[in-house]
Amino acid sequence: MPQPLAAAQASRLATIRYVLTDIDDTLTTDGRLPARAYAALEALDAAGIAVIPVTGRPAGWCDAIARQWPVAAVVGENGALWYAMDRGARRMRRWQAQPEAERLRGHGRLMALAGEVLRAVPGSALSADQPFRLFDVAIDFCEDAGPLGLEAAERIAAIFAEGGAQAKISSIHVNAWIGAWDKRAGIEALFAARFAPLEALEDQVAFIGDSGNDAPLFAAIGCSVGVANVAPFLAGMETPPAFMTRAEGGAGFAEFADALLKARGFTLEENAA
Repeated sequence: MPQPLAAAQASRLATIRYVLTDIDDTLTTDGRLPARAYAALEALDAAGIAVIPVTGRPAGWCDAIARQWPVAAVVGENGALWYAMDRGARRMRRWQAQPEAERLRGHGRLMALAGEVLRAVPGSALSADQPFRLFDVAIDFCEDAGPLGLEAAERIAAIFAEGGAQAKISSIHVNAWIGAWDKRAGIEALFAARFAPLEALEDQVAFIGDSGNDAPLFAAIGCSVGVANVAPFLAGMETPPAFMTRAEGGAGFAEFADALLKARGFTLEENAA
């Protein structure tokens, strides 16, 4: 089980230079980005800590986030792509895990499996952000649909797996794709291209998330944190996060950011000003 975040040593937190974060129900609360969570992003950026959202959200959202948020890059669609805005050159750097021709071949197969899911699991629906996706299909069981609960989500994931697709359950969607990537693979590709190999920076990286599809990074990153609402997913994780915040969602992210800043002698409020 995770330890309370308060148990993390300040000397360990002071070494963190990169914060990887999930978005839904980690940065957001009840589907919205609270002002305090956004202020935490600003404060970390001002302190020289690079924030990288790692999300199941679609390519279209990632382009906007990389352009407009105080972040170093965004990994999207559960590791299928990363976008990084080079602000000096005014150019978006992009990478994708799969060649375009292969992506297009897999799309029809994915959509056929999605049709099976919608027939088999009443109340489920294609996610509202599906038109902005490139590599995966997202089935909504708890954002605009339902909520249907984890049992329905697990049935959705099983149908995709039986059809030969990868499937991961987040707090709101089941994301499915045909390919061999996950959030960890996407981050490794980003770090190799933009920073340094992830393993070379291991002591400088933290990850914060909230659900089962974050498990690959909970396992990969030593300084891993779950916001409090990760609790229902812990029993199904082979490797849970090392620490857990007291607060849920965006307030939990701000709690973690404040701990990182205090370890460096700052506060969230003064760095967000």
